[in-house]
Amino acid sequence: MEKIRKGDSVVVIAGSDEGKKGEVIQVLKAKNSVIVKGIKMVKKSVKKSKERPTGGFTEIEAPINGSNVMIFCSKCNKGVRVGIKVSDKGEKIRVCKKCDHKFE
Repeated sequence: MEKIRKGDSVVVIAGSDEGKKGEVIQVLKAKNSVIVKGIKMVKKSVKKSKERPTGGFTEIEAPINGSNVMIFCSKCNKGVRVGIKVSDKGEKIRVCKKCDHKFE
């Protein structure tokens, strides 16, 4: 789960939104979940307020289990597993297991 970070491009590999791609908005480490932009949209009721004088419903993204998403490699053009390599400077770098593409 620590290999997926905010801003990563991911592809959903299981569930009702299988095959869809999106960007990670938030990582919830305690729940082992991620929130992906435009994926698993749910309707939520909203109370009346100054911003919404009528109240009503709004659509928001719900969390997805981290095991149901894979990081999308633009070089391989599919979801891939991620490995960690140590650079000469001692930095840990996330890389694609198939093509050694570096994820920034």
